[in-house]
Amino acid sequence: MAMEVSDHEYDPQEEHAFPDDRLNEVLPALVEDPEVVAYLEAQNVNAVTRKGYNDHGSKHIEIVRNRALRLYDLLKAGGVEFNGASEQGLDEADEPVIVALAATLHDVGHVVHRDEHAYYSIPLAADLLDRFLDQFYETPEKVRVKAEVLHAILCHHTAETPLTREAGVIRVADALDMERGRSRIPYEEGGRGINTLSSQAIRQVSLQPGNGKAVLVEIEMINAAGVYQVDNLLKDKLHDSMLEDDVRIVAVNTKGDDDLVERIEL
Repeated sequence: MAMEVSDHEYDPQEEHAFPDDRLNEVLPALVEDPEVVAYLEAQNVNAVTRKGYNDHGSKHIEIVRNRALRLYDLLKAGGVEFNGASEQGLDEADEPVIVALAATLHDVGHVVHRDEHAYYSIPLAADLLDRFLDQFYETPEKVRVKAEVLHAILCHHTAETPLTREAGVIRVADALDMERGRSRIPYEEGGRGINTLSSQAIRQVSLQPGNGKAVLVEIEMINAAGVYQVDNLLKDKLHDSMLEDDVRIVAVNTKGDDDLVERIEL
């Protein structure tokens, strides 16, 4: 199973399967925005410090955003058509902007509470977007971009059904941050819940062009505990994401010191 570097960092200098000029203008302002930076730091307090959950702070957001843009790029290269921006009368160039914004802001509701955080994220992200998008859009376009970002944020929660593929990308990318580094803090502090143990069992995640489907997601596990991440969390996120027919997931136990599972394919 050929694995590549797990964190495929978005590079504005690379060639992409989508128009990237608008994203490359918006993204630097987004990652350096003081309010955004403050939220990404603050949102980990309820999740990690108080509840002992896996990382939901700046590192999680960086990984989700990179994987969302990687997933989006591969889907576009595979001929998958997106509907969120287009149905709002926006440009194709607005699709990756929506993806990047939603990936960055999807967990801000954690500053209110870990439980039901997706719903708290909506008003917080809406206020932030009202200010931030003024730099790049006139009012009609700003409202429509904001609408699509908020829809994608809401639908990263499995209780809600994505109506756009942009939202589906966020939903799946959120679950693709499953490697052991995400659970480092709760694990080192003695956490042994299923989320922590299963994340500790995932060594690497790779996204690449698929054979027969637009995207192949390869997951390397070192023991059977990783099955929970794949067969429960990721499978639930892929279901009803509008991407089920375009994404193939293969997980392999490479350490081989237990016989409980060798391979899972979704």
